Amino acid sequence: MNLERTVKMRIEFKKVTEKNIEDILKLKVKDNQKTFIESVPECLKEATEKSCWRPVGIYDEDILIGFAMYCFWKEDQHVWMDRFLIASEFQGKGYGSAVFPQLLKKIESEYQCSEIYLSVFKDNAAAINLYEKNGFHFNGEKDIKGEDVMVLNLRQSVVL
Repeated sequence: MNLERTVKMRIEFKKVTEKNIEDILKLKVKDNQKTFIESVPECLKEATEKSCWRPVGIYDEDILIGFAMYCFWKEDQHVWMDRFLIASEFQGKGYGSAVFPQLLKKIESEYQCSEIYLSVFKDNAAAINLYEKNGFHFNGEKDIKGEDVMVLNLRQSVVL
């Protein structure tokens, strides 16, 4: 008999503002994940340098659990889901699987796009698994940092 507890999550995405930036800057991933994603301070610095980026805090009700950053990149005319992290203390609780599809829906809604791109290091198996479960596939390209590019065709895939 499966006695797994179902946790109800009330996920919200909130723009990074002066009100929440200090808490967002404190978000960290596990040590073994640090080579897979830029730190939040690095992401926010990049967002100030390129105004297309939309950095958001990820909340479960009023609890900050993660961070994401996405944009429409004019150079290649693609919508990029560039950063996604669940803070180390909230990993392993189902947040990644619950939040990621909601983030994709938010991005699709904001940009009215038919595709979403992201890049990932080939040895980041957990991220690749999450992305593939949500309909992403490798397209054979590499980004400017040498990461493998994945794409989600929203007109062919069903995001759960």
